[in-house]
Amino acid sequence: MKSHISRYNNVLIGDIEPANRLFLAPLAGLTDSPFRRIARKHGASLVFTELISVEGIVRNNSKTMELLNFTEEERPLGMQIFGSNPARMGEAAKIVTGLGPDLIDINMGCCVQKVCGSGSGAALLRDPLQVNAVAEAVVRNTHLPVTAKIRLGWDDDSRNYRDVVKSLEDAGVVMISVHGRTRAQKYTGAADWEAISEIAALSKVPVVGNGDISDYADALRRLETSGCAAVMIGRGALGNPWIFSGRTPDIEELIDQILAHCDLMSGWYGEYGHVLMRKHLAKYIHGKRNAAAIRGSLVKVNTRQDVVDIMEMLREGEAHSSGADMPAGA
Repeated sequence: MKSHISRYNNVLIGDIEPANRLFLAPLAGLTDSPFRRIARKHGASLVFTELISVEGIVRNNSKTMELLNFTEEERPLGMQIFGSNPARMGEAAKIVTGLGPDLIDINMGCCVQKVCGSGSGAALLRDPLQVNAVAEAVVRNTHLPVTAKIRLGWDDDSRNYRDVVKSLEDAGVVMISVHGRTRAQKYTGAADWEAISEIAALSKVPVVGNGDISDYADALRRLETSGCAAVMIGRGALGNPWIFSGRTPDIEELIDQILAHCDLMSGWYGEYGHVLMRKHLAKYIHGKRNAAAIRGSLVKVNTRQDVVDIMEMLREGEAHSSGADMPAGA
């Protein structure tokens, strides 16, 4: 990869200036309000909701509208919406604007069939004219900064990111986030940071790079070598919000964070938050000494005490990590 220092010391998104250049990527079913608050606390300077259907917004679907709830602690916050009909996107943009986020982000990168099958998400990349129409409709119907998240194209035979970027710029989008894979790749193979770097060089608006950032040092390296205004971290932040600061927590700090996360979940969702905490617990304990033994208990978590009991198992495993009787890789 060609190495060059980014021309950005910080990034300006409309009138929003995040405190640093490390953002939390939107992840369906994971980047809810509790996790966004945790990411902000650990240093993520901009967070996004998970992708939210404009059809659900326009129809005032109760479950959809719940996904739009947020707290002041999460600001600056982007609400990410998805759809393929420009008129509906514009209508949804008006509704979302009234909820008071800091920006609106358009999802043009989701690779799941449920989204792409309706012509939304990454399916939009097949038609740069439709990309322009959808983005322009959102821009026209809000005073907020509008951004977009894309992939490199639908597949290797249609890596049309240059045309897509031009369409977004012409529509008035003020920042573009790029996941360095095609839709066909989903999350397989390696993210193409050469292509991300090319987009950063040619784009007239700030570009945010995304894909395969697994630790803080990697994030800084991508900032230095890609020319991106910022980088966006998604899967690498799960179970490791310290990725935004570069700190390495000891076992007690890890446990304290897990329990704090658990309390945020129950505070937001009620007792069912403990059940939803299972998927986060699996990420927090990944790679720990007795993770295999603990993993079987995760599917049974229903209360805070269940989490406390698992934390004790985690603490005991770490305390005996130097014991010869502990199986390698457990």
